[in-house]
Amino acid sequence: MIFFITGGSRGIGAAIVRDVLAAGHDVAFTYVTNADLAAEQMSWARQHAAESTCRAYPLDISDSTAVERTVDQVLEDFGDVDVVVNSAAINKATLAISMSDKDWCDVIGTNLTGTFYVCRQFLPVFLANGRGRFIHLSSIAAAGMTGVSAYAASKAGLNGLSMTLAKEYGRKGITSNVLTLGFFDTDMTREQLPDRAKQFWAMLCPVGRMGEVHEVSGAVLYLASDAGSFLNGEAISLAGGMTWAS
Repeated sequence: MIFFITGGSRGIGAAIVRDVLAAGHDVAFTYVTNADLAAEQMSWARQHAAESTCRAYPLDISDSTAVERTVDQVLEDFGDVDVVVNSAAINKATLAISMSDKDWCDVIGTNLTGTFYVCRQFLPVFLANGRGRFIHLSSIAAAGMTGVSAYAASKAGLNGLSMTLAKEYGRKGITSNVLTLGFFDTDMTREQLPDRAKQFWAMLCPVGRMGEVHEVSGAVLYLASDAGSFLNGEAISLAGGMTWAS
């Protein structure tokens, strides 16, 4: 299969890129500005997944023209795409009363509107093929989380977008599902998540730990497979049994 993965140069997106390549699939992934991290992904692919094709594309998904141009290039390079994984996201952490117009629009523009642009561009491809998979990474913040109003709103909107795509195109062989993530062990959470938040999570989460990124990749690969073909319009929680946040 051929995967298109947004936000594939760092964090969970980067782990998904590597695990998908290691499983024998081809990957086109996007990044915004950090070409060095993208180059590291490409180098890893050459060393550990030489039989798979991997290419990186700079892309700000909040720019609809750029999305159209990049998707056209990916289709020219790969010939087709079977699975779209929407991983790219940003966050501007502040209380609602302090959030600027720009910060709100930046977060919504990337996390929700940008995801829509990507899906819209791939829908004709999936419809022509009679098959396709949309997999979106959401968060338990979609139910509300202190200090991240724009992020929470964008992830709640993503759930509605995904379910609508499932209803509109399910009979055309297209599925659209959301993975609702709790806290995962990434560079970002290690650097930015306060120790008290980590302790809170470990204390109340039924599994008693943060998630490992390969657990997200495993869910992505399942949803992309034939075995996941009857899952459509679902929001699947990957949160260790803890489905709320403060």
